[in-house]
Amino acid sequence: MSTARALVVAAPSSGSGKTTVATGLMAALSRRGTRVAPFKIGPDYIDPGYHTLAAGRPGRNLDVVLQGPDRLGPLARHGARDADVAVVEGVMGLFDGRIADGAGSTAQVAAALGAPVVLVVDVRGQSRSLAALLHGFRSFDPSVQVAGVILNRVGSDRHAGVCRAAAEEVGLPVLGAVPRRAELAVPSRHLGLVTAAEHGAAATAAVDAMAALVAEHVDLDAVVAAARPLPGGPAWDPAAELAATGPAGDTAVPRPVVALAGGPAFGFGYAEHAELLAAAGAEVVAVDPLRDPGLPERASGLVLPGGFPEEHVGALGDNAPLRAAVAALAASGAPVHAECGGLLYLCRELDGTPMCGVLDADAAMTPRLTLGYRDAVAVSASPLFGAGERVGAHEFHRCAVTPRAGTAPAWAWRGGQPEGHVTGGVHASFLHTHPAGTPGAVARFVAAARAHAATVPA
Repeated sequence: MSTARALVVAAPSSGSGKTTVATGLMAALSRRGTRVAPFKIGPDYIDPGYHTLAAGRPGRNLDVVLQGPDRLGPLARHGARDADVAVVEGVMGLFDGRIADGAGSTAQVAAALGAPVVLVVDVRGQSRSLAALLHGFRSFDPSVQVAGVILNRVGSDRHAGVCRAAAEEVGLPVLGAVPRRAELAVPSRHLGLVTAAEHGAAATAAVDAMAALVAEHVDLDAVVAAARPLPGGPAWDPAAELAATGPAGDTAVPRPVVALAGGPAFGFGYAEHAELLAAAGAEVVAVDPLRDPGLPERASGLVLPGGFPEEHVGALGDNAPLRAAVAALAASGAPVHAECGGLLYLCRELDGTPMCGVLDADAAMTPRLTLGYRDAVAVSASPLFGAGERVGAHEFHRCAVTPRAGTAPAWAWRGGQPEGHVTGGVHASFLHTHPAGTPGAVARFVAAARAHAATVPA
């Protein structure tokens, strides 16, 4: 059982600097010997990569829509096992969530965890008006406890003093005052920050700079003192989740090898995915499509998560042996699960560069951002989902696939046209799901991989 304390780093709006402050907090606390469990609210894959660098343990997500509200506490306790403090970075503004109903907001997760909120406020252009802003955020929802404020992008000592006085007017302690530092900017592109896996040594240097900045300008002891114990209860257990989904299939067959793509081009994965695959009986082997010339020996299943294949299209195209191996595995009927970037990789081509050719479709970058939660229903039966099964999913890309859906589409949802491709053992779509929210899909995938392995001569 986790005995960790937790706090949430939130902000009035996106762009306030909460990622810098949250990541800096994780790193600064870790470097003084505090065991930090890093979390990100929402479906974001990029920030957890920096959190992993900062805390030295996997960054994890807490998402009401994708995981279900009942799993928040268990997943938090699972991720915070053996930690002293869980630092949870919020998403967008404190009360912003799904457009339709606000579900998945930072406030909802903070209230569910009983975790106090430290509000990061960009105070450029503000002085005493800060008091009104803080008063509104503190009083808007009584289920959310705002425990303190960190002033960000402070212009001078005088400016910091005026803002401190404004916070004191409404009874909120100032836990830090961080000056403007343009050199901390992390490179970004069409879907946000460049991932930590791609940024390499520069990502480590950025985290180092965030840690130094926060350690110098934030009262770390006061921040830790503001944290409160996570609520009691069981921790999330992948084996228990899978047991609740039904029989595991013929376990007399040796463990199937499931290749899990990663590396700079396919870094959008959740830690719980590999944990569930292993708990379901798979031998999980990492593969980097930018560098590895083939799939693992005896591979009988393939997971292609999202990422940025469009940024590495030349190298992916040049790795013809692996593209051929992926196509051969899919043609053999083995289960293949591809999300977003993985979908692009399975197309005939991406922006004119040959890809795997598994799907009778072509992909291209577009100027249009597609973003949002989807209450999706499976249109076609696949090795992961039964026809008619409903899931919470998320879509986030600037690419288009033509045709949008195959003869057997993957998904449909209210207000949208059918999307994705189901063919043979392949399930490929732009939609991201969270495996902790769909453990049955993981169990069925591994069962299909086990069945396929039984048909292949040793």
